[in-house]
Amino acid sequence: MIPMVNLKAQYADIQDEIVRGFAETLDHCAFILGPNVQAFEQEAAEYLGVKHAIGCASGTDALHLALLAEGIGPGDEVITSAFTFIATAEAIKYVGATPVFVDIDPGTFNITPENIKNAITDKTKAVMPVHLFGQPADLPAIKAICDKHGLKLIEDCAQSFGATISNQQTGSFGEAAGFSFFPSKNLGCFGDGGLVTTNSDETAAKIKQYRNHGSDVRYYHDVIGYNSRLDELQAVVLRAKLKRIDQYNAARRHAAHLYSKLMADLPLTTPYEDGVGVHVYHQYTLLCDRRDEVMKALQDQQIASAVYYPVPLHKQNVFMAECAGLSLPVTESVAARCFSLPICSSLSDDTVKQIVGVIRSVLAA
Repeated sequence: MIPMVNLKAQYADIQDEIVRGFAETLDHCAFILGPNVQAFEQEAAEYLGVKHAIGCASGTDALHLALLAEGIGPGDEVITSAFTFIATAEAIKYVGATPVFVDIDPGTFNITPENIKNAITDKTKAVMPVHLFGQPADLPAIKAICDKHGLKLIEDCAQSFGATISNQQTGSFGEAAGFSFFPSKNLGCFGDGGLVTTNSDETAAKIKQYRNHGSDVRYYHDVIGYNSRLDELQAVVLRAKLKRIDQYNAARRHAAHLYSKLMADLPLTTPYEDGVGVHVYHQYTLLCDRRDEVMKALQDQQIASAVYYPVPLHKQNVFMAECAGLSLPVTESVAARCFSLPICSSLSDDTVKQIVGVIRSVLAA
């Protein structure tokens, strides 16, 4: 079986370092907001080029806490994408705000500056672009719109750790950003974990309160908060992987470019790179009118593939009523034709060629 991501191979390369870190943690018994969490936060902030990086329990929590800290709440509208995992919109609903879904670019799969401008109302308080599959959204243009209209820019970086635009990291452009460390992410831990980044001292202070039951001093609580702290053992894993994130992303980019080169003559659409942002390929996602046929052939050869995402958010049951009549033609077309192939830092050239060979047997027949 060729999996979507080979976590076992990645773990084998860093097993000794992780086991040693686990042993040290078990020895000093500082399991909550301990030295590894503090060290990881500092290392991540330095890598991402931000003033503050605050660990939390998940990527969903990271977005939720970021919205809370930026004062987004009931009656507010947040412009975002319908072509993303539901956590993006869930976080907006958690604070009582309304997600306003806009259409995406057919190449990058990200929301466009023009669609954002057309969706702004007097209730709009924030824009939450998603750097989908590791492809950065057009942040300079989106930030200019936010600045002009007095809107908060909160980045959903769940899939884009290490992606850059003009050498600036995603997660460093807006008022705040949320990252996910779900195991399959480019930088993933061994469970759930997340990170909020910001350059604002005030926002960072609020997030640290919110993640820890609304408390700065133990047993003294200033606001209603949450139990959303990054686990010390997960921080051990993340510190080991952060040292290697550029290597991991370079390997993903190499595999992606080989896929695209080998399939250039086939009747499908390979991922687009705009030449400005550096795509880190959390997923390698294609468009194909014969998607089901290709995926069946891959399955028959024990090769994994997946559809991210088959049902856009505005078509999900939970949003059906409030999105009645909303048409997002590009989003709907992409969702009907997209599928993703295995991609990870350990994917070999021979495996890429094997996978492409199966696809070619279907589409070139």
